[in-house]
Amino acid sequence: MLVLVVDSSTPAVTAALAEVTVDGVALRAYRCTVDARAHGELLAPQVEAVLADVGARPGDLGAIVAGLGPGPFTGLRVGLVTAATMGQVLGIPTYGVCSLDGIGRPAEGDPAAGGAAGDERVLVAADARRKEVYWAVYDGTGRRIAGPEVDAPAVVAARARELAVTVAVGDGVHRYADVLGLPLRAEPRYPDAAALVTLAAARITADAPSEALTPLYLRRPDAVAATSRKSVLP
Repeated sequence: MLVLVVDSSTPAVTAALAEVTVDGVALRAYRCTVDARAHGELLAPQVEAVLADVGARPGDLGAIVAGLGPGPFTGLRVGLVTAATMGQVLGIPTYGVCSLDGIGRPAEGDPAAGGAAGDERVLVAADARRKEVYWAVYDGTGRRIAGPEVDAPAVVAARARELAVTVAVGDGVHRYADVLGLPLRAEPRYPDAAALVTLAAARITADAPSEALTPLYLRRPDAVAATSRKSVLP
């Protein structure tokens, strides 16, 4: 089954196509552009590009996987609205995955490939702006054991010590490396498309019902509606 993967929870705007079967997942096309201010302009053209790369049309898709965040309100909703709209128009199921899991998943398994080993615990963090990070912690199997949450880096550093974290990965940990005080992995900095679709593969192959793509905002948007009317009279 041909599956579209989208994520716009971080400055990395991602679209990919994967072939999902009972035997596994194969990534067939991939686009990723890092631009925190252009999610709306970039995602649709990247979806068109990955379809063109494999000579496919939207009607050839069997499912859509979307990163649910956490992420800033404006950027995150671009990917979720795109995925939900395409799913409705095409009549295909949509599945959501925590975007931090798409960073924590590649940290699993083989130490030679940069993965977690044994009982090692991995902190994953993404930039949340306002001098905060979205974060979660994963064990050596890639299973999330804490989070997702949003906190100041100093709070995350304390929680990481409590949880016996030994290494950190993601764009957020690079931004606040001096505060977190943990060894860093260079990659992945942003949600990995292959990891996102792999995390949804069991649901896809089981023909699970389509899921509502509920965003993990974790906090209120920066822009809020006015609570009262201001008089225009002097």
